[in-house]
Amino acid sequence: MALELTVGGSAGAPRRLLANYPWNVAALVLVISALGVWNLASASRSAHAPVWIAQLWFMAAGVGLAAALAFFDDRTFHRLAWVFYGAVIVLLLLVMVKGRYVMGARRWLAVGPVRFQPSELAKLAVAVALARWFHDDAPKRRGAYGLRQLAVPIALTLLPAGLILKQPDLGTALVVVAVGATVILFAGVRWRSVAALLGAVVVAGVLVWPHLKPYQRKRVETFLHPEGDVLGAGYHATQSMIAVGSGQGTGKGWGQGTQTLLSFLPEQHTDFIFSVWAEEHGLLGCLLLIGLYLGLVTAALGIAGNARDRFGQLLAAGITGMLFWQAAVNMGMVVGLLPVVGVTLPLMSYGGTSVITVFLGIGLLGSVAVRRWVN
Repeated sequence: MALELTVGGSAGAPRRLLANYPWNVAALVLVISALGVWNLASASRSAHAPVWIAQLWFMAAGVGLAAALAFFDDRTFHRLAWVFYGAVIVLLLLVMVKGRYVMGARRWLAVGPVRFQPSELAKLAVAVALARWFHDDAPKRRGAYGLRQLAVPIALTLLPAGLILKQPDLGTALVVVAVGATVILFAGVRWRSVAALLGAVVVAGVLVWPHLKPYQRKRVETFLHPEGDVLGAGYHATQSMIAVGSGQGTGKGWGQGTQTLLSFLPEQHTDFIFSVWAEEHGLLGCLLLIGLYLGLVTAALGIAGNARDRFGQLLAAGITGMLFWQAAVNMGMVVGLLPVVGVTLPLMSYGGTSVITVFLGIGLLGSVAVRRWVN
């Protein structure tokens, strides 16, 4: 299988690639990453290890991977879509058999000294697989999709989501479903089908509810009645909202967050990293960070709108959905607008697999962008 590395065969191809590269996306990613490392340095002051140093290494590796992926023709990813999707499904099945338990959940695979979380890769796998399916189906399809025609895309989305839910990891499973729904909506769906899908989501929620772990049900119940168990299931959400509110307009300053320093804020370097940022930088700092994420999502949507073919368009839309939904759910979770479901904030939360997955997505965006004017 040949891998296409340049825009074309001419000597000027690398220069054209650099000229077409979405430098606005690169700049936004690097700024958010730098703020993330800076914030982690504060969040990990009370931790046993300075996780921000490890985060720097993860991000350096991510930048290298993103740059390398941009040199590949995005049609290469079209050819490898089913291979990648199948490999991720196999990894998710291996997690169920060989996965390591961490904090009561089996989500990790270990290869020697390296541990990674296959569920993070499932977000990209769903985006790539759906982009290929809709691209290949386009020549024989006229008009928007009805519910029957969406059976395969829905199955491609729900299979990895179901395996992730078994780990259990409700937050990542929901993001995988959201990524799949984003690609499906961008592909074109009849409004009646959208209504039917929303109804199916409600029914699925009712059916899944009895099978959730007790702590997962408790989180939803606590979201609906936060005052019911402040020192128990509602502790995370309560301490997070205290941290966010105490930042007020301009924040307490870097390293001055008392919720962080005294370790009242749980998971402060992963799921609740935005709470650390809000406490130390206040409303103005939060608006800055939200603005950076909105800029990144807008730029990614621009890449989707200017893609040369349907595959590139839908792939970019899926990656945009991944970035948007993760950021929206995480921020909504820490300020009390959504239940606590354990979703990381892209490029801000600590985590090797999460960081690498985001940078792989950025690399795929770059590959789509640099070839938007090439046949």
